[in-house]
Amino acid sequence: MPGRSRTPRWRDWRVWFGVAVTVFFGWLALKDVDLAEVARTIARTDWILLFGISVPAYVMLLWLRALRWRHLTEPIQPMPRSALFRAVSVGFMANNLFPLRMGEVVRSWYLARETGTSAAAVFGTVILERVVDTVSLILLVCMVIAMRGDEDGVLARGAVLLLPVAVLPIVFLAVLKAKPERVLAWTRFLLRPIPRLAGFVERLLAQFEEGLGALRGGRHLLWIAFHSVLIWWVVSVLPILASFGALGLDLGSPARTVEAAWTTQAVVGVAVALPSAPGFFGIFHWACQLALVGFGVPSEEALAAGTLLHAVMWLTLTGIGLGVLWLRSTSLGDIDRAGDASESA
Repeated sequence: MPGRSRTPRWRDWRVWFGVAVTVFFGWLALKDVDLAEVARTIARTDWILLFGISVPAYVMLLWLRALRWRHLTEPIQPMPRSALFRAVSVGFMANNLFPLRMGEVVRSWYLARETGTSAAAVFGTVILERVVDTVSLILLVCMVIAMRGDEDGVLARGAVLLLPVAVLPIVFLAVLKAKPERVLAWTRFLLRPIPRLAGFVERLLAQFEEGLGALRGGRHLLWIAFHSVLIWWVVSVLPILASFGALGLDLGSPARTVEAAWTTQAVVGVAVALPSAPGFFGIFHWACQLALVGFGVPSEEALAAGTLLHAVMWLTLTGIGLGVLWLRSTSLGDIDRAGDASESA
């Protein structure tokens, strides 16, 4: 709300909790690993193969996410694909550089600024997109379990933990879409002792409801499903396969190699859903290692693959986002203030 003073990030317990998660999983990834062997493995990397496949794949991934987002934002107003691409790029960059998963808030603010729409309405589509991604990840986890089992139960437990993240927002969004007057009435009743806050939340929910037009179904949902399959099952897997090839990892048959890539994607997806420091350092590496060791890959080679995969991902997505900011004359300070303003609201 206006007038609220900024709390230093180092005093926010959520930041320190994320750092603790990162340190813990980083320790797990490095425990009992010969770092000299990891370095020797990375030294034999085919960099042309790694970057030649991974960088175009990440650009394509941002573009596909922009195309999918277009079907979620269209009920608000038609959005230029270029503006959506820039907003998605800035959002991924913000998640890599700022704490508390600010990227989702930042890209809503950025798209609203570029198109003159309501940031609250746009944020409604972002929440809906997060639900779609969670459902897509759960389906990928179920497919991996069906293909190769889940002896230690890590994937199954992860899917169970993600279920509320998918189900609860779906219920809330469906009620808000079907009965907006009822939700607003309950809001007024619950916040009656704080009329100023009640008025603010009521206006916010009314704008938020505008962003739920994609729930009407039809061709929008078909395109959203199609793009989600491409994002999670095809394009996101290409950098993983590139890291395997660049390191010369022998996983057996091509089918088993693809299975290992899908498994890595599933384990990483579950892991990075946990709170962590910006950029998913530590927990990303541990997840790659956990997935590949299950396919008989030595811990050192698995950690090397995770390190390469994470480094290319972080550098590419951060670089594209920074490039967008430079081209659009926007500073990192503007992004940081946008996150603070949204939290204060």
